[in-house]
Amino acid sequence: MKQVTVAGAGKIGSAIAELLHHGGYQVTLLDCHADYLKSLKLPEGIVRQTADIAHGLDPAVLAGQFAILSALPFHLTRTVAKAAVVAGVHYLDLTEDVASTKDVRALAEGASTAFIPQCGLAPGFVSIAAHDLAGHFDEVDTIRLRVGALPRFPSNALGYNLTWSTEGLINEYIEPCEAIVNGKRALVPALDGMETLGVDGVLYEAFNTSGGLGSLCETYEGRVRELNYRTMRYPGHRDIMKVLLSDLRLSERRHILQDIFTHAIPGTSQDLVVLSVIVTGTRHGRQHQETLARTIQARDFMGGYRTAIQLTTAGSICAVLDLLAEGKIPTSGFVRQEDIPLDAYLANRYGQVYQQQN
Repeated sequence: MKQVTVAGAGKIGSAIAELLHHGGYQVTLLDCHADYLKSLKLPEGIVRQTADIAHGLDPAVLAGQFAILSALPFHLTRTVAKAAVVAGVHYLDLTEDVASTKDVRALAEGASTAFIPQCGLAPGFVSIAAHDLAGHFDEVDTIRLRVGALPRFPSNALGYNLTWSTEGLINEYIEPCEAIVNGKRALVPALDGMETLGVDGVLYEAFNTSGGLGSLCETYEGRVRELNYRTMRYPGHRDIMKVLLSDLRLSERRHILQDIFTHAIPGTSQDLVVLSVIVTGTRHGRQHQETLARTIQARDFMGGYRTAIQLTTAGSICAVLDLLAEGKIPTSGFVRQEDIPLDAYLANRYGQVYQQQN
């Protein structure tokens, strides 16, 4: 039985701990709030341990562990990754933050264990899917990734409920977005690139947000004309966000916007995740397009009810850990999501959350 540590006991971190416990791992769950940890309704076999990671993580905490999985805010990424280096354990995280991933990559140089950032939904599964689809073409022209984490029953002007990290949400709405434009890597503004598209008969809007491409820009630089990532929302959401972030200049006062969202926008467990990965190019001399699209709803999975964002995010990092433990992906150095085979991922007991539902 492999021993693993999950850092961060929020909605995603606690779901990771439960899924791994259900899958036969010995799990230790870390969080800075002792009372909160104690209040969580978790299986008895999960060890709860208090650790104030904001002030550093003692590598001794990781002694004897196979891996540490970080479900912490992106600004703590380097702290956890440094402890993993010293302890000599595998490292996985869910960050979408570009700068944090660069830190992890630097720390991974020469490491004897694997450092695998961005193991969630986007970047994460959609990166794996995009790379797999691109392999079906003789030449690739465009790669377009579209993802939305949304309420099933929107009831406010934003058409939105909080389903994951508010801090991460605001960060992706503000930071510059990597892309490939006319064959060259570029930074494009968040909230720009507005478009509409449909998935499973529902119309959505989509716009640039930061972090969703992971390492794809580096992988496909010089190989495609266009590569971009856009977040999907119900129509009208983007315009309201532009008023808040640009006209009211709350992009300069993130803590205020975070407080407003936390106070005014309720969370929900009745959510869905919608994604569309579209690749165009040539095959046998003819123009061709392939699309992988999914709408994933909250449901029972592995011993409990899981929200759609828990299924797709916690399920994703658990699948990568399984593949690492089985030796089906690289076991040392920096590992990109593109290094993970889609077929093996979808065949995994956790990765099956992305299988097409009948």
